[in-house]
Amino acid sequence: MRNVHARLRTTLVHTRATLDAGDPTAASRDLLTHCHTFCVALTSHHEAEDRTLFSGIAAAYPDLRKTIRNLEQDHAMIAHLLTELQSAVDTSVTPADLDFHLEGIAAIMENHFRYEERQLLAILDTLDLDSDTLPGSL
Repeated sequence: MRNVHARLRTTLVHTRATLDAGDPTAASRDLLTHCHTFCVALTSHHEAEDRTLFSGIAAAYPDLRKTIRNLEQDHAMIAHLLTELQSAVDTSVTPADLDFHLEGIAAIMENHFRYEERQLLAILDTLDLDSDTLPGSL
Protein backbone atom coordinates (compact mmCIF):
# COMPACT_ATOMS: atom_id res chain seq x y z
CA MET A 1 0.00 0.00 0.00
CA ARG A 2 2.78 2.43 0.89
CA ASN A 3 4.49 1.81 -2.46
CA VAL A 4 1.31 2.47 -4.41
CA HIS A 5 0.62 5.61 -2.41
CA ALA A 6 4.21 6.80 -2.99
CA ARG A 7 3.88 6.29 -6.75
CA LEU A 8 0.59 8.20 -6.81
CA ARG A 9 2.10 11.04 -4.79
CA THR A 10 5.04 11.20 -7.22
CA THR A 11 2.75 11.22 -10.24
CA LEU A 12 0.80 14.12 -8.74
CA VAL A 13 4.03 16.03 -8.12
CA HIS A 14 5.04 15.50 -11.79
CA THR A 15 1.59 16.62 -12.92
CA ARG A 16 1.84 19.82 -10.91
CA ALA A 17 5.43 20.44 -12.08
CA THR A 18 4.26 20.13 -15.68
CA LEU A 19 1.68 22.81 -15.01
CA ASP A 20 4.40 25.11 -13.68
CA ALA A 21 6.78 24.40 -16.60
CA GLY A 22 6.22 27.67 -18.42
CA ASP A 23 5.88 26.57 -22.08
CA PRO A 24 2.09 26.59 -22.52
CA THR A 25 2.04 24.28 -25.57
CA ALA A 26 4.37 21.67 -24.13
CA ALA A 27 2.81 22.04 -20.69
CA SER A 28 -0.68 21.46 -22.07
CA ARG A 29 0.37 18.34 -23.96
CA ASP A 30 2.39 16.98 -21.01
CA LEU A 31 -0.32 17.93 -18.55
CA LEU A 32 -2.88 15.92 -20.49
CA THR A 33 -0.57 12.90 -20.36
CA HIS A 34 0.29 13.30 -16.66
CA CYS A 35 -3.29 14.06 -15.67
CA HIS A 36 -4.61 11.05 -17.53
CA THR A 37 -1.94 8.79 -16.02
CA PHE A 38 -2.59 10.11 -12.52
CA CYS A 39 -6.39 9.95 -12.81
CA VAL A 40 -6.38 6.41 -14.21
CA ALA A 41 -3.85 5.15 -11.65
CA LEU A 42 -5.66 6.64 -8.67
CA THR A 43 -9.06 5.47 -9.88
CA SER A 44 -7.78 1.94 -10.57
CA HIS A 45 -6.17 1.77 -7.13
CA HIS A 46 -9.37 2.81 -5.37
CA GLU A 47 -11.59 0.53 -7.45
CA ALA A 48 -9.34 -2.44 -6.63
CA GLU A 49 -9.52 -1.62 -2.93
CA ASP A 50 -13.31 -1.27 -3.05
CA ARG A 51 -13.77 -4.45 -5.07
CA THR A 52 -11.40 -6.82 -3.27
CA LEU A 53 -9.33 -5.53 -0.39
CA PHE A 54 -12.01 -3.86 1.69
CA SER A 55 -14.46 -6.76 1.59
CA GLY A 56 -11.70 -9.09 2.73
CA ILE A 57 -10.71 -6.81 5.58
CA ALA A 58 -14.34 -6.34 6.65
CA ALA A 59 -14.84 -10.11 6.67
CA ALA A 60 -11.73 -10.73 8.75
CA TYR A 61 -12.11 -7.66 10.98
CA PRO A 62 -15.79 -6.73 11.40
CA ASP A 63 -14.85 -3.96 13.83
CA LEU A 64 -13.24 -2.10 10.88
CA ARG A 65 -16.45 -1.83 8.84
CA LYS A 66 -16.97 1.82 9.82
CA THR A 67 -13.40 2.59 8.78
CA ILE A 68 -13.99 0.83 5.47
CA ARG A 69 -17.16 2.87 4.89
CA ASN A 70 -15.19 6.06 5.60
CA LEU A 71 -12.52 5.03 3.10
CA GLU A 72 -15.13 4.18 0.48
CA GLN A 73 -16.71 7.61 0.98
CA ASP A 74 -13.28 9.16 0.46
CA HIS A 75 -12.95 7.18 -2.76
CA ALA A 76 -16.28 8.56 -4.00
CA MET A 77 -15.23 12.12 -3.13
CA ILE A 78 -11.86 11.72 -4.85
CA ALA A 79 -13.57 10.21 -7.92
CA HIS A 80 -15.77 13.31 -8.09
CA LEU A 81 -12.74 15.60 -7.83
CA LEU A 82 -10.95 13.64 -10.57
CA THR A 83 -14.01 13.99 -12.81
CA GLU A 84 -13.98 17.73 -12.19
CA LEU A 85 -10.25 17.86 -12.99
CA GLN A 86 -10.76 15.91 -16.21
CA SER A 87 -13.55 18.28 -17.19
CA ALA A 88 -11.29 21.26 -16.49
CA VAL A 89 -8.51 19.76 -18.63
CA ASP A 90 -10.96 18.98 -21.45
CA THR A 91 -12.25 22.56 -21.50
CA SER A 92 -8.74 24.07 -21.45
CA VAL A 93 -9.16 26.18 -18.33
CA THR A 94 -6.32 28.40 -17.17
CA PRO A 95 -3.25 26.95 -15.46
CA ALA A 96 -4.36 28.67 -12.24
CA ASP A 97 -7.71 26.88 -12.41
CA LEU A 98 -6.00 23.54 -13.03
CA ASP A 99 -3.67 24.17 -10.11
CA PHE A 100 -6.72 24.87 -7.94
CA HIS A 101 -8.15 21.45 -8.87
CA LEU A 102 -4.83 19.70 -8.31
CA GLU A 103 -4.32 21.39 -4.93
CA GLY A 104 -7.75 20.19 -3.77
CA ILE A 105 -7.08 16.64 -4.94
CA ALA A 106 -3.64 16.66 -3.32
CA ALA A 107 -5.07 17.73 0.04
CA ILE A 108 -7.89 15.19 0.08
CA MET A 109 -5.70 12.40 -1.32
CA GLU A 110 -2.95 12.96 1.25
CA ASN A 111 -5.43 13.01 4.12
CA HIS A 112 -7.06 9.83 2.78
CA PHE A 113 -3.73 8.03 2.32
CA ARG A 114 -2.55 8.87 5.84
CA TYR A 115 -5.83 7.73 7.39
CA GLU A 116 -5.83 4.53 5.33
CA GLU A 117 -2.23 3.74 6.23
CA ARG A 118 -2.84 4.42 9.94
CA GLN A 119 -5.93 2.22 10.00
CA LEU A 120 -4.95 -0.64 7.69
CA LEU A 121 -1.20 -1.19 7.35
CA ALA A 122 -0.89 -3.28 10.51
CA ILE A 123 -3.98 -5.28 9.49
CA LEU A 124 -2.61 -5.95 6.01
CA ASP A 125 0.48 -7.52 7.57
CA THR A 126 -1.75 -10.11 9.27
CA LEU A 127 -3.71 -11.14 6.16
CA ASP A 128 -2.81 -13.63 3.47
CA LEU A 129 -3.36 -11.50 0.39
CA ASP A 130 -3.39 -14.57 -1.87
CA SER A 131 -6.15 -16.33 0.05
CA ASP A 132 -9.81 -16.61 -0.83
CA THR A 133 -10.47 -13.88 1.71
CA LEU A 134 -8.90 -11.30 -0.60
CA PRO A 135 -9.45 -12.34 -4.23
CA GLY A 136 -7.67 -10.48 -6.99
CA SER A 137 -4.74 -8.19 -6.64
CA LEU A 138 -4.06 -4.51 -6.18
